Amino acid sequence: MDLDQYLAAKTPATLHEITRRVMFALDRHPLCRGIEFEVVSLPRSRKSNWTVTLQAIEADALWEASDIVADIQEAYELAAVA
Repeated sequence: MDLDQYLAAKTPATLHEITRRVMFALDRHPLCRGIEFEVVSLPRSRKSNWTVTLQAIEADALWEASDIVADIQEAYELAAVA
């Protein structure tokens, strides 16, 4: 069994679930609390099929918020709507 392929598999999640995960993750970091964002679905690609647009963000929180979103993007993919 190819362990790397198993570990690289992303968990499918709905747009609502991803939005909640991003919201809770940002709220846990003191610099990122209160950041306005929107989760946007994208055409399916090798890397990701969703992204986050950050609005009303302080300059000192930009890197932290980007890292948080990147970690979530590595773990979840937007589930196909039936």
